[in-house]
Amino acid sequence: MHVMAVSAVSDEAKFWDALKKAHSRLPKGAQWKLAVASKDGAKAVNLLTHDSIDGVRDFIETYAGGYATTEYFEADAANAVGLPR
Repeated sequence: MHVMAVSAVSDEAKFWDALKKAHSRLPKGAQWKLAVASKDGAKAVNLLTHDSIDGVRDFIETYAGGYATTEYFEADAANAVGLPR
């Protein structure tokens, strides 16, 4: 499944540094499809594939939870435009 992680970032530098470290430690079977921030750095959207929302939540929170408040959603792949496979 595609999981969206939508973050309100409190410390932009530490958040992205943490995610860069996390990227090299993806759980087996997971793929990071997209990572993008708003121009002001206050918001971020990450899109991962994994077998569960809870798995993505646990992974992101372990690395970047201290630097953002993040909500997690299953993406509506059937109605998406340009969703990376």
